[in-house]
Amino acid sequence: MRFRSRKTGSQIPEVNLVPLMDVLMSVLTFFIIISMTLTGQQVLQVTLPTSNTASIDNNKLPQQANPLVVGLTLKEEIILDNEPVNSGKLANRISTYIDKNPQGRIILSADRKLPYSKVSALLKKMGKMGGDRISLLLQDK
Repeated sequence: MRFRSRKTGSQIPEVNLVPLMDVLMSVLTFFIIISMTLTGQQVLQVTLPTSNTASIDNNKLPQQANPLVVGLTLKEEIILDNEPVNSGKLANRISTYIDKNPQGRIILSADRKLPYSKVSALLKKMGKMGGDRISLLLQDK
């Protein structure tokens, strides 16, 4: 009796690398996408510095006349001496202030929640009225 051998030839076992490559490419793609989302959209939390005027020696500063303070509320009302005024009264007050104090300062105290376009429009009007040195003060009110 003749026994047949189970070996029908010498076959070398093969390892199929295609599924392994698919898994590795999927993992690599996942890590690339995650790393791009973590570094691509950074939001900077910036805290602006505040001034410390207590350390300034007032004797070294030049003495200036009292500034003219003009307020701008959130309702876009122009405030002068704690009273709402219109543009005509503001122009008269600025011109008389500049006549009396040629080196005087004008301060626009605007609400911080106002859009800057509104503040800029009033600054331009005040510049046309004769105020060439206008400081901007933003306050939370």
